[in-house]
Amino acid sequence: MDLIATHRQRTTAFISDLSPTLHINDIVAKAHRRANLILCAFESRDVSLLLRAFLVYVRPLVQYNSVIWSPSTMKDISALESVQRRFTKRLHGLKNCTYQERLKRLNVLSRLHADLILTYKILFGHEDIDVNLFDFCSTSTRGHQFKLFQHHTNHCTRSSFFCECIINVWNSLPSTANFSSLNCVKQCIGSVNFSVFFLMFLIVCLLF
Repeated sequence: MDLIATHRQRTTAFISDLSPTLHINDIVAKAHRRANLILCAFESRDVSLLLRAFLVYVRPLVQYNSVIWSPSTMKDISALESVQRRFTKRLHGLKNCTYQERLKRLNVLSRLHADLILTYKILFGHEDIDVNLFDFCSTSTRGHQFKLFQHHTNHCTRSSFFCECIINVWNSLPSTANFSSLNCVKQCIGSVNFSVFFLMFLIVCLLF
């Protein structure tokens, strides 16, 4: 009964303030445990093998439906990114590399890159979503041709939504960006320096 009461209290807290922190803490703890099991279960220290296991068995835990509970606070973002950050640091030959260097050498995405790819899929009909989450900006003459309109809002809950947080990052893509295919967009995203946005949202991650 105590466990049921505790669960109800945590669920009520999640609903009342619309904060995903409790949910994030739960999945981050589970993801860390699973990542540790991978490192303990495999005798091989082959980086490609361990990374593949991580991408298959761990990262889906922190990505599933992440748009719904998309984190907006540095604490929550750092907690989610810490799973991949800690795991990659424990791989052979990567301990002394920064997080960005590890991502580049392993050719894996951060949450920021993944969110940009999801935005492309939504905008260009690769995701079956009936709700109109974005509006194209028709007045801007700078940057690329698919810039998004930033709605003004006084509500912090609205400003924390995925479809609001990603707009500035999406609009910062270069005017030469090729949106003809998903692969072209991935190449563009991989070549762009998002240091400013990493400093804003992932400053803790960049220190390790």
